[in-house]
Amino acid sequence: MPSAAEQLAQNFNFSNFAKAKELKQRLLFTLGALIITRLGTYIPMPGIDPAGMARFINQQGGGLLDIFNTLAGGAVSRMAIFALGIMPYISASIIMQLMTTVFPELEALKKEGAAGQKVINQYTRYGTVVLAAVQAFAIAVGLEHGQGIVLEPGLFFRLTTVVTLTGGTMLLMWIGEQITSRGVGNGISLIIFAGIVARFPQILGTELEAARTGALNPLVLVGIVAFAIVLVMAIVFFERAQRRLLVQYPKRQVGQRMFGGESSHLPLKLNVSGVIPPIFASSILLMPMTVAQFNAASLPDWATTIIQLISRGQPLYLFLYGAMIIFFAFFYTSIVFNPEETAENLKKYGGFIPGIRPGKKTAEYIDYVLTRCTVVGSLYLAVVCLIPEFMWQNNLSFALGGTSILIVVSVTMDTVAQIQSHLIASQYEGLIKKAKLRGARR
Repeated sequence: MPSAAEQLAQNFNFSNFAKAKELKQRLLFTLGALIITRLGTYIPMPGIDPAGMARFINQQGGGLLDIFNTLAGGAVSRMAIFALGIMPYISASIIMQLMTTVFPELEALKKEGAAGQKVINQYTRYGTVVLAAVQAFAIAVGLEHGQGIVLEPGLFFRLTTVVTLTGGTMLLMWIGEQITSRGVGNGISLIIFAGIVARFPQILGTELEAARTGALNPLVLVGIVAFAIVLVMAIVFFERAQRRLLVQYPKRQVGQRMFGGESSHLPLKLNVSGVIPPIFASSILLMPMTVAQFNAASLPDWATTIIQLISRGQPLYLFLYGAMIIFFAFFYTSIVFNPEETAENLKKYGGFIPGIRPGKKTAEYIDYVLTRCTVVGSLYLAVVCLIPEFMWQNNLSFALGGTSILIVVSVTMDTVAQIQSHLIASQYEGLIKKAKLRGARR
């Protein structure tokens, strides 16, 4: 089965694209919204000394701030109004997904369809405000402990920091929702995608300059580029991989006509959890090191030793990183995909897997197949994220790590699929209009 990109390449021509006015409007709206998000990463937060902040970020290189700086498109290094990025919203969404499996009331809302999902989305927004305010307050307190970063520490600085950073996150959340409804693709993912891609030219320029001056072997640079291409191809292959379960629907008679009897399939992706496991694993592992760098003078010797053992690039860090990626892949898959609910829906509409009893046996079979797929998918995620760590260690930024490349490739594939669907929809609309005009003439 050809991918969305292959279908788009086969069916694309400029005449069809020129006729798709709605698609052009969506693309222009998305581009304009992403430009606004990039401009917000250059608007500085009040009360911060830019030179002192730059020195502080350089001292924290390779830590948790490097991850947040990459996902926020460099806003953390400039301490801009979008420094928190969209991560509070993502965290609130994951927390709400966890709560829907724990609280029956939220689970009932989820089953109500669009109306229930609207209420859950509203709760997610409230949670985003709370998380953003707490994180902004923690950032304000942490910046006050840094030397030469805050111009006038105190209650007013903390208040302005909380208001500014929380407002920036809410603005990003609103822009992401607008891109989703009026643009193309998932707006939240596109905002993260734009932030990562925006840092690529700067990082590649730095590496090219290092190769030109002799600080980096040119053959090493060529090898890194070749490896990145192979990594992208592997990500595309595994992200498209599916295990399809055959689903059969029985025939039924309605009046004098027979309906049904057709067969379909239930697709199970190898990587159901997406890029959530690497992001969570990186954040949890690098958090102790980042906290230790804030309080390096007051740490005891045993804590300093532990921090050094789990520092980025160390064998223990690599082992824990891979193990946590595998754990979060299984954990998040169990949240977003419920085999019992899927089996119940199949039974409700008369579908069944050949050779498997409907109901509980079907749920057990789906869970068995999903577990095997998740084993392969989690190992794939661990390998994709660990190989760059082995090869590059701390020489390159997180923006060129396996997680960032995984995000960029995944979002690109989803966006291409969205563009393909909008292009096909515009072609169908054109055919329907022509058919109506011909019918009117007759």
